[in-house]
Formats: sequence, structure tokens, C-alpha cells
Amino acid sequence: MENKKDFRLLLVSLGLIAMILAGCGAGPTQTAAPTDPPAPTPTDLPAVTEPPQITGNPARGGQLYDEWWQVLEAEAPTGDQPLWATQTTNTRSGGDTWRCKECHGWDYKGTDGAYGSGSSHFTGFPGLMNATTMTEAELSEWLTGVKNPDHDFSTYLGEAQISMLAAFIQEGIVDRSPFIGADKTVNGDAEHGKSLFLSTCTRCHGEDGKEINFGDASEPEFLGTVASDNPWEFFHKGSFGQPGTHMPASLNFGWTLQDIADLLAFAQSLPTE
Repeated sequence: MENKKDFRLLLVSLGLIAMILAGCGAGPTQTAAPTDPPAPTPTDLPAVTEPPQITGNPARGGQLYDEWWQVLEAEAPTGDQPLWATQTTNTRSGGDTWRCKECHGWDYKGTDGAYGSGSSHFTGFPGLMNATTMTEAELSEWLTGVKNPDHDFSTYLGEAQISMLAAFIQEGIVDRSPFIGADKTVNGDAEHGKSLFLSTCTRCHGEDGKEINFGDASEPEFLGTVASDNPWEFFHKGSFGQPGTHMPASLNFGWTLQDIADLLAFAQSLPTE
């Protein structure tokens, strides 16, 4: 009897020891909750050096570059710009010939850019990328006819406007090729561009970009049309505003060039007709 009792006690003791060891162990292995993989880092975006924030004179100069008489609330010149007679490929006339962009392009590269050979805007005139390092005095000499009497805008523009144009050339002209390809594709985040568009642009352009027609009834030109057909023009106006309107220069309130590229990427999804 004593042996059986001792044996039962031994079994109970062994059971208690097993339970204690199980309680002190690590228990079953816990599987870590799955986590979302990190967002991929875009590798196709080129390194872009943003210029200092552009405000005041450079931004105003960007509108003068576009259509200076609209900024001045004046009539457009009726005759051709004197240098126009030195080219025969661009058949436009009158006020168009006095627009800086018509000779030097929305991409500021003139004959080496989108307004090169094959474009209806081709003139053979050079771009302004090499002029960004000139002093204000040197640029003024080019704009007032000192360097070339046929390139004299001082009849229409005062010293203040000449200074604004010079500031635009020095600070506002930046190579857009990291953002816009030769095939008009845009290197931008369309989703971010959509948020910028909805928060800023829809009040005038509408959610579909068709509230304002830049063309006419026979050939309408909406925001999506400009973005798809001439992204360099969109980029310029998005940066510096539309002359003669209340459209602001986005660079005046802190947008970066990448922000504008993002907006352009979204705008290319808007209807063109």
C-alpha cells in the first residue's frame, strides 16, 4: 500500500512540475502582424534643383514675356516687330510678332526647343538659356536697342518693365526638360496635382477645366487642351500667371517647379474637347 501511495504522489508531483514548466515557457510562437511594404521610391524622377522662390519683379516679368501689352493694359502694336522681316518661316503678323515667347519659345530655347524647325512658330531666333547669367545692365542693352536697334522695346516699356523682364530672365528662366519630355510627357505626380487643382484652380476653370475657352467656338481650347498640346505654355502660365487676368503666379505663393509639374500631369487628363 505504501508503495502504491508513493507512486501516486510521484505521478502528481511530475504533473505539477510539467504544468509549472509549461507556464514558465515562452508559449506558442506569436506571428508578427503583417505590415505594408514601404512605398517604392521613384527612380525615374531626375534630380531637380529648385530656384529660390520667385516673387515680385521676376514673376511680373514672366507675364511681360508672355504678352506685355496685356500687363500694361495697352493696345497691341499693329505693325510687325522690325526683326520679323529677317525670317520667313513664321507667318504670323502684328502683335504676335512682339511677344517675347513667339521668338524665344515657352521653353525659352528658341530654335533649339519646341519652336524649332518643323514648328509653325519656327523663326530661327535663339533661345535665352545663355542669357540668364547676364547682368541687368547687359540685358537692358538688349531690350532697349543698344545692342541691336531692331530689338528695341523702350518705345513701349519703361525702365520698371525692362527691369522686370531682366529679373525674369535671370531668375525665372529655368530648363524645364527635367519635367517635360520632348514628346510632351510630364514627369509629375498627377494625384498631388489633382489636389492642387481642386483646391486652387477649379474656382475659375471648373472641375473639368472647361469653364474658360482660350480658343473660339469653332476651335475650343480648354485647360486640358493647352496641357496636352503645349505643356511648356501651361508650365509658364502656371508659374507666372495669365496676363490681363486675376490668375496669380503660383511661384509667388510658394509652389515649387515640381508642384507645377504635378499640376500639369493631372491637367493632361482633363478633356480637350
